[in-house]
Amino acid sequence: MPTHPAIRAGRVAVVTGAAGGIGLAAATRFASIGLRVVLADLPGDALDLAADKVAQHVGRSSDILAVPTDVSRPEEVERLRDEAYGRFGEVSVLMNNAGIGGGGGPWEAYDRWRRLLDVNLYGVIHGVHIFTPAMIAQGGDGVIVNTGSKQGITTPPGDTAYNVSKAGVKVLTEGLAHALRETEGCRITAHLLIPGYTFTGITARGAAEKPAAAWTAEQVVEFMLDGLGRGDFYILCPDNEVTRAVDEKRIRWAAEDIIRNRPALSRWHPDHKDDFAAYMARPD
Repeated sequence: MPTHPAIRAGRVAVVTGAAGGIGLAAATRFASIGLRVVLADLPGDALDLAADKVAQHVGRSSDILAVPTDVSRPEEVERLRDEAYGRFGEVSVLMNNAGIGGGGGPWEAYDRWRRLLDVNLYGVIHGVHIFTPAMIAQGGDGVIVNTGSKQGITTPPGDTAYNVSKAGVKVLTEGLAHALRETEGCRITAHLLIPGYTFTGITARGAAEKPAAAWTAEQVVEFMLDGLGRGDFYILCPDNEVTRAVDEKRIRWAAEDIIRNRPALSRWHPDHKDDFAAYMARPD
């Protein structure tokens, strides 16, 4: 499988949300390829332990840098950029991955809404605004991966705040990809990572063992690398229960709510749920 030209030994990757889950798996995998890696997450033992783990895994502590960062604060993302460039002189891979769950419904938990949007959406906006000009100016191949969610596409009822944040990441990343390819001489590409059910701190909810339906974070990262190698923009991950074919049908149904003028979230509407079940049961 070909690899993205920015992901090769000696280059530099910055990963936010790197203290656990998909971020830590990505940092570890990048380091195993030979990249120098900057891990960013909230200050504390988790970030320090993650950096030590990555360094021990690859045996090159000098090529691993941990930078305590609250991505909701632009000045801290600016410091992250400055420390990455100050230590390694370039950034070829930016993975805006930091995220939290536990928002709320449309009129619930305003304070949680604000914190979740500050991290999940504005954290990515800050990464894009602060790193992209520097990556363009340095020249050469580069890649920006923003971690989205299927919930930002099909927007199921429940945590509306989370859905809004990930829908915003999708739209931002689409616009970023277009702007980069329209920039003369730019060899940076943007991609939207859309994990399936993945066993992480957000989804575990206190469980110690991975459910059979879930993928590991390492599986998601391998799928991401394959997608980047193919040049995929939408890196839509399956899991052990949901196939790509099922995802495609769910996404199509959601889009057709607009086309067919069905009620919002008709998949869960009492007048349409039987139609949805029959639609999903039909062979492709």
